[in-house]
Order: sequence, then C-alpha cells, then structure tokens
Amino acid sequence: MKRNTVYTSILFAGIALATYAADRPNIILAMADDQGYGDMGYTGHSVIQTPHFDAMSRAGVRFDHFYAAAPVCSPTRASVLTGRHPNRMGVFKWGHPIRPQEVTLAEVLKTAGYATGHFGKWHLGSVRKGSPVNPGASGFDEWISAPNFYENDPILSNRGIAEKRVGESSLIPVDDALAFMERMVKADKPFLAVVWFGSPHGPHIASKKEAAKYAKYPDAQQNFYGEISGMDTAFGKLRDALGPLGIRDNTLLWYCSDNGGLKAESTGGRGKKGSVYEGGLRVPALLEWPARIKKPMVARMRCNTTDIFPTLLELVGVKRSDIPMDGISLVALLDGKQERRAKGMGFWSYPGNGIRTPSNEWMAELLKAQAAGAEPEQPGRLRLDAGRIKKQYESKVLPGHAAWISGDYKLHRMVKKGKVSWELYHLNDDMGETSDLVREQAERAAGMKKALTTWQQSVIDSLNGKDY
Repeated sequence: MKRNTVYTSILFAGIALATYAADRPNIILAMADDQGYGDMGYTGHSVIQTPHFDAMSRAGVRFDHFYAAAPVCSPTRASVLTGRHPNRMGVFKWGHPIRPQEVTLAEVLKTAGYATGHFGKWHLGSVRKGSPVNPGASGFDEWISAPNFYENDPILSNRGIAEKRVGESSLIPVDDALAFMERMVKADKPFLAVVWFGSPHGPHIASKKEAAKYAKYPDAQQNFYGEISGMDTAFGKLRDALGPLGIRDNTLLWYCSDNGGLKAESTGGRGKKGSVYEGGLRVPALLEWPARIKKPMVARMRCNTTDIFPTLLELVGVKRSDIPMDGISLVALLDGKQERRAKGMGFWSYPGNGIRTPSNEWMAELLKAQAAGAEPEQPGRLRLDAGRIKKQYESKVLPGHAAWISGDYKLHRMVKKGKVSWELYHLNDDMGETSDLVREQAERAAGMKKALTTWQQSVIDSLNGKDY
C-alpha cells in the first residue's frame, strides 16, 4: 500500500507538463556494482582501460566529489529511487528490501508521462511475480532484472518469468535497455531507463575478450580489470546508440557506482567498501545532457546519490509532498549557478547483517519450476512482509558509525560497546582522514554534532513509520 503522497505538475521553463515528449529529457541512470573512485582511466588508474567513460568525463559533467548514500549496495540503490537516506526505510545493508510505502522515482515520473524500465541488478527485494517489492511494484513498466549481482550467461527475471540469457553480463542489460528505448522513441514517449550492472562485484569472471586486454597480469587481475572493461564496452554501446536513435541531445545520461571499491589502493580515500570513511562512499560519477549542458564541467561540489531524485523531479516539472528528503536538486549546479552545497550530508551505517540473496541459485530454481509449469512456494523470498513496520527503533542510542559532511569538513560519530567517540577531518586538506581536528576545532565540531544528531533522530522517525 503506497502512502498518500500527492505529486503535482508544475510549469517547467514556461511549458506545462501536458505538452509533448520533446519538452522533457529522456533519462538513463546507469550504475556499477562495487566500482571504486580510482577504478577508472580518467581518475588515474594506470592499468584499467575505460575509454568510453574517459570520453564522457571530457564531454559532460565530471563529479570529483560524488558520494554513495551508503557504503554497500542495496541501501544506495534505495537512495537513488527515493532521494532519501536508506535507513529511513529500513534498507540497512545488502539484501534488505525497499518498503512498498516509499514512492519511487519510477512512480513519480510516470505521473509526468514517462515510460519506465529497469534492467540488470535489482537487489531491493524479490524479482518474482506477486512480490510487493519487485521492480514492477516499484513503478517500472518493463523489467528484466536479477535479484542481486550476476555473471555472464545469467538467468534473469522478465517481469517474473525466468529466462536464460547468453552473453557478457554488462552487455545484456544494455541490449535490453536499448530495445526498450527504441520502442519508446517510435511511440514518441519520454522514458526512464535504469541500467544497473552486476560488475565488478566478485567473483570476477570477465569474458575472454575483455580479460585478454590484461594478458600479462595474473588471472585474478585479468578478471577484475576485465569486468570493468566489459562494463565500459557496454556503457559505450549504450552511449553511442543515442545518436542513431535521434535522442542524444535531449537524453540525460547519469552514471555512478553504488559504493566504494574493493581495492583499497583505488578507492576515493581511507577505507573501502563497507566503510563510512571516504573510501567506502566516494565514487566515480558522470553526467551528460548535450541539450542543456553544452560545455564540459568539473563539479567540485559534494553531491550524493540522494540528489538524483530531486534533481530529476525539478527538471521534468514535478514536485512532491513535504516528507523528509535528504537529497537536494543539483539543477543550479548543472546550470553553472552553484558551487557550494548549502545543506549538510548525513551517512549512517546501522549495525546489523545483510540478507543473503544468491541470484544464480534462486533464478535457477525459478527457471526449473516454471519450466515444469509451477511457481516455487517460497513466500519468504517474495518478501510479502516488506511493508510491515514491526519494530520501533529508539532515538537515544543511535548505534553504529555515522558521519556528517558540512562544506569541506566531515564529522564521524562511532559507537562501540555503548561508548561514543568523535573524529573531525578537513577533506580538502586531508582526504585520507588521518589528522583528527575534533579537539582543535571544538566549536565547529559541536555545531556539527548537533546537526548530525538532529538528522539521525529524523531518520529514526521515518524508520518508525511517521512519514507514511
């Protein structure tokens, strides 16, 4: 049951939303799985070949300080679809489903006349028929999705029907997305296409063609590097197809990773995936929209995956009702009118475990059952309980590792065995977060502590269902 949220059309650039598709951009959101900030040629990796990403970094917007909302995958994906921190909806770790009560980007854009499609990794709930948290229940008209990361020759769910596919893992969702986009172009309908890759999540199994690019390296590196090159190849196919489809100028293409990288040496700072330090959160991000962004731009403002939702809503002329929103619109930044973020940015790794979601195993079971004319009786995997708010969280303890970014400063709050400790870093001067300033700048730290605590209490209110 969706919450009673009202979305209204407003005038955008003097044009009412009732006008035709040409007045609104097509939108493609692409995302990697576990790619670190430094796992790109354009960010300085000395080995990995990413010519297509590198070309886009020179042509569009290159975000040098872009953050995943969380240091692991499912939570960040929830943030993209809602503009809200994932803890607000109980997506604490990998495998936790999005709450059906949340109103998603796909649902909102449908009110503005968009067709919506999801292709690739989902990891926000089941991809089976009848689930309240499959992509269809979350607003996607078409979806060919996997419950988690997947490898070459995967079994995917086509709106609940298991299909065995053959091909390189990153090319498959791109081909599916392009088929969807071609149909929408012919129908003169604007679209949202979400393309979420399963790479370079381990185990790394590159195609022979991509691994061969790194033949002089050990097998493990061939496969890791090859998966990223495979993703680059697929992304290049997607980007290059926009011209022949006649939609390149008026298509907004936005790419990022879902969390920090696997290799500490190529992350965006201290730590790696799973960490609230920079290495777990800072990710590569690129944006291109030739009709509006006519010159290359390097964005140094700190931005977040929660910003994607409010940015797109402003661009298409839809506004949402007033519930807590963690992201901000980046339209002024994209128009060259903003250089500093006015609103603080919160992170919070809530303690607890992820939920095992073995895509290959579960999809093989589904394929076998459906081939025999049946559906597996596994209500737990459908996540029928996803919308039930069964637990009330208390707002005084605030466990785990949280952080608050204000300007160029980042404050950490860590709770271990009931004891709270704090750290403060100046990110421009100390990206490695090694020189703690919490005592030296006590007044600044005090203000940031207050802001972080207020934000965490707001998150708990949402988590306890007060927004619905």
